[in-house]
Amino acid sequence: MTLTEASLDAAAVRQSRCVIFAYHEMGYAGMTELLAMGAPIAALYTHRDAPGEEIWWRSCAELARARQIPTRTPERIDAAEIARIRAWAPAVIYSFYYRNLIDEAALRIAPLGAYNLHGSMLPKYRGRAPINWMLANGEHEAGVTLHHMVARADAGDIVAQHPVPITDDDTALTLYRKIVPAGAALIREFHPLIVAGRAPRRPQNLAEGSYFGRRRPADGRIDWRWPARRVFNLVRAVTHPYPGAFCLAGGRKLYLWRAAIMHEDGVLGTPGSVLGARADGALEVAAGTGGVIVSSVQFEGGEEGGARSIIAGAGDPRAIRLE
Repeated sequence: MTLTEASLDAAAVRQSRCVIFAYHEMGYAGMTELLAMGAPIAALYTHRDAPGEEIWWRSCAELARARQIPTRTPERIDAAEIARIRAWAPAVIYSFYYRNLIDEAALRIAPLGAYNLHGSMLPKYRGRAPINWMLANGEHEAGVTLHHMVARADAGDIVAQHPVPITDDDTALTLYRKIVPAGAALIREFHPLIVAGRAPRRPQNLAEGSYFGRRRPADGRIDWRWPARRVFNLVRAVTHPYPGAFCLAGGRKLYLWRAAIMHEDGVLGTPGSVLGARADGALEVAAGTGGVIVSSVQFEGGEEGGARSIIAGAGDPRAIRLE
């Protein structure tokens, strides 16, 4: 890029008004990048925090109030809201982890386009909760995509992507924290190109991708006939701050918050049977193939703690079977 292009891009950033739909940590990071480069944000659409949800991210609404940015929290984007957006005359519309689909009539308002940050390498994992699904499915690569918004969810042309590796140490929370700076970097690099009319664009081939819907708490049910890695992947996909993977122990609902793979091969015992205890209080549990080390658990309505003390107490843990 020449100095002249950089100067023109900076001027375009300062002149191009944005309306932002944002929530969660990705929303906060995306807003922060736009504000840091001097992009004028005409308004923020966000969500009220849901009662009972474990809130660990920074508040987009608080950031907007600190910058005196008008903030809206409607349940849906109806005709009245679309009229408000039109009155703000945005050049660009962004969605950063906003939880609702935005009406196509709203998307068409911005002459330079409407864009979304999605937490996967599209066209893979279109739809809801991509980080949780990727971990549960045993993927080795995550990522983030900046793409045009169209009526169909996560189906618009791609501006840019950034891959992020998944390791066995990752949970949904740690992976999300790896993806957020990658998304912020895409905004930092490509917003100036978007407002200057020089951003790349390529269509998605949806036939090569996948779509996953909203995860429900019931999706956390463990089947001990699964291979050890599948059990391990589910536990880390939905551990804190998510609803948790669970099974039954003595007829009671038991949440597994932390687990590791003991062995991946071989039949070690009846699936769900406790093979023994470790010095640190973890339990070794047989899966369909291999075994899982279960270290942190919680009975529904009880306290979280070490697996042996919670499940077996002073008794023989090998008398316990998880179902």
